[in-house]
Amino acid sequence: MKKMILICDDQSIIHDTLGAYLEQEGYNYASAFDGEQSVELFKKLSPDFIILDIMMPKKSGIDVCKEIRAVSNVPIIMLTAKGEEIDKLLALELGADDYIIKPFSMREVLARIKVIARRVDGTDRNRSGSIRVGNLEISLNNYEIRHNDVRLQFTPKEVEVLNLLASNVGMVYKREQIIAHVWGYEYYGDTRTIDTLIKRIRNKLNTLDNVGFSIKSIYGIGYKIELE
Repeated sequence: MKKMILICDDQSIIHDTLGAYLEQEGYNYASAFDGEQSVELFKKLSPDFIILDIMMPKKSGIDVCKEIRAVSNVPIIMLTAKGEEIDKLLALELGADDYIIKPFSMREVLARIKVIARRVDGTDRNRSGSIRVGNLEISLNNYEIRHNDVRLQFTPKEVEVLNLLASNVGMVYKREQIIAHVWGYEYYGDTRTIDTLIKRIRNKLNTLDNVGFSIKSIYGIGYKIELE
């Protein structure tokens, strides 16, 4: 079955050109031209991917992302026209899987989608089974993290980063290594992306009682997990 991609952008040219490329690659797509329509089509279509512009009428991409993330871990690629650091970090803070700065090439978008597709399908790495670290259980079969058998709200990228660190407790992972494992070498972002994700993961873990481990920063290098 063809994957459905929801394009959310107020510029018709984005839908026309990107839609044509997606169809050539074997995807179906639907178009939303404002934030309210984006939420409506998300609920109606249950798309496999969402390409979401930050600046849209009626409801911003920021608010749309928040609403979607409250109920779904569907992969989201956010678009930003400004290219400013605040926009990039904001997209990741909201739980987006990736971001692309306008103007962009259609090949770049397709490359990002394919990286995410391999992750979701589990074809890029061996992702069988689940692991435990402290009092958490991390499963890449269904992208779930549980604490005392209660499912927690973590985005797919957060699950993958935490799973990587937990797979070798005590081992220091450089930021570049985390990007290579989680995004793949085709990722176009920078290493500060990892700092943002780690901060968000820590904030979520800090709301839990007796997690049993902590994520330690190794200055200038990267991160590791230490058991308590």
